[in-house]
Order: sequence, then C-alpha cells, then structure tokens
Amino acid sequence: MAFRVLRRSFCASCPPARGFLPHAGTFWLVIVLVCFALVGMAFSQAAMAAQPGAASQQPAVSPSTAPGMQPTRRPSYQLAERSEAAQAASAAPQLAPGQPNEHPLMPTLRWAYSGLGDLEKIEDYSATLAKRERIGGKLLDYEYMFIKLRHRPLSVYMYFLAPQAVKGQEVLYVEGQNDNNMWAHTVGIKDTMFGTVSLKPDGPIAMRNQRYPLTELGVLNMTRRLVEVGEQDIKYGECEVKFYEGAKINGRVCTCIEVVHPVPRRNFLFHLARIFVDKEFNLPIRYESYDWPKEAGGAPELLEEYTYLDLKLNNGFTDADFDIKNPNYKFR
Repeated sequence: MAFRVLRRSFCASCPPARGFLPHAGTFWLVIVLVCFALVGMAFSQAAMAAQPGAASQQPAVSPSTAPGMQPTRRPSYQLAERSEAAQAASAAPQLAPGQPNEHPLMPTLRWAYSGLGDLEKIEDYSATLAKRERIGGKLLDYEYMFIKLRHRPLSVYMYFLAPQAVKGQEVLYVEGQNDNNMWAHTVGIKDTMFGTVSLKPDGPIAMRNQRYPLTELGVLNMTRRLVEVGEQDIKYGECEVKFYEGAKINGRVCTCIEVVHPVPRRNFLFHLARIFVDKEFNLPIRYESYDWPKEAGGAPELLEEYTYLDLKLNNGFTDADFDIKNPNYKFR
C-alpha cells in the first residue's frame, strides 16, 4: 500500500511583541518544540490509519521459532512449492465435518471434486511408490518402485527397488504406442533368456500378483477411484467419517480422513479406509483400506496400501524419459 505524506511549510514572519524582547529565545524554543510534537502526532496517526486494528494485533509467530519447535531443514524433494497445485491448496475446501443432515462423506467428495482440476493441471511427477496388496487372500510383501509419470499422454516408467528378488526390473508404458502394450524386463537368468517383452497391461502375465493394471497407477487415478467409490457409498447409510490433523507421512504434514463402514454389506468395498492428504500440495499421498475382521473382536485385515514418497512435481519430463532406447535404462 502506498502512503502519501502531505508537507506543509510554516512561516513565522510576525515581529516579536513589545514587552517580550528579553524572553525571545525562550518563546521560539517553545514554538519549535510544539511544531515537532505536532509533526510526530501526524506521523503516528497516519501509521495507525494505514493499519486498521493494528493496536489489537498480536505479533505473528513463525512455525520455526514457535515454542518447542526447532528450525527444520528444507526437504530436498520440495521442488514444486510454487506450483499450481501448491498455490491452489490454500483455496481448496477445508477437510472437516460437514453440515447437519448431509452424508458424512460429502465434505471429502467436495474436496475431491475441487482438487481434480488442479491435479489434472500437473504435467508430470516422480515418486517412490511403496505398495502392499492382498491377493487371493494372501497378504504379499511390500514392493518399492521409483516411478516417473506424465499425464499427457499417459506415460509411466517404473524401476523396482525392492524386494531384492525383483530389484532392477523395469516397466515402461506410453498411451498410444506399442499397440497400447507395455515394455518390461525382469532380472537375472530370465532377463538373459527373454530380454524385453511386450505385454498387455491388463493381461494375465502383467496382472500376476497385482490388484490393478499399470494404466491405473498414479495419484490422479487414485483420486478418481476414490470419487467413484464415494459416490456409490453416499447412496447408503452406515458410514462414519473422522478427520485427523497433523498426521505425517515421511515428514510431510497431512490431514488423515478415516472412513468406517461398521457393518459388512455387499454395497461396501471395505470396512475401514484412510486417506492421507498432503497439506501443502493438497494431494492424497497415501491410501490404505481394511476388510472386516474375520471374527468378533479381531483386527481388520489389510486389503491394500499405496504411499507416494518423495513426490516431485512438474519435472519437465520429455519423450526420452519414456523411451526404451534411453541409455540410462536396461531395456534390450
């Protein structure tokens, strides 16, 4: 805000009155002091007028200097702090309980509807995906993959980090290329024997020990899926929703949305689900869901969980990042 200071010149041109000549020095000293006092009051009033309510404001406390908190080192993966996703987060609907007489899932659905547009504006991102799934009643081990994902056209590069048996496997998919098939290679003797193969993303080989095809990977697809499930669930009752602030995933501050269906019904896909929404980026970075306990008093059984760690937005990926001829990849 710009401020204008009006300057006035004062002139004391009148001759001193008779009878006061012996005290002329004292008289002018008083005049000067009065002028300085008036000018000081004017500046003070101008400053107060420029900041309405300033007298009642409390000094802001930076999180890094708040009591009990230490200055934190900036995460190396915080590259998109000025991205559209981060800027839009502050304007997004707040994740909190809804209005009386509306379905408990409606606040979450409103947030998801508003966030989908911002998610679609993200060009690409990289992350480490940690996932665990129950297949055929058996809970499999954790898998860790480094991924690059581009939204237009949908392009995915995946490098397996763990477990050790699959470390080094790579998968690459670009929508509209290779007859919409994905390229993949394994490791060890199998890689020596078969090399790079072309597979249908939803075919039996690619879907072995997988709940979803590669084409449904990513934060955007996860959000779309959650919207679809939520739109079905609001048709029915028996739903409890809670919000937990301050949850952390790999140091990232999140809001946790917990959804519970107390009674098993054919209409519901899970007993309990948790969605962790990154507060800065306004993106879901973790999802986990559980089946109903097998016996009374038992613990819910994990169905699936997916966590996107070290998320880096808008890296400027090019076609070379999704090319099997990239010299940094091991396709052959």
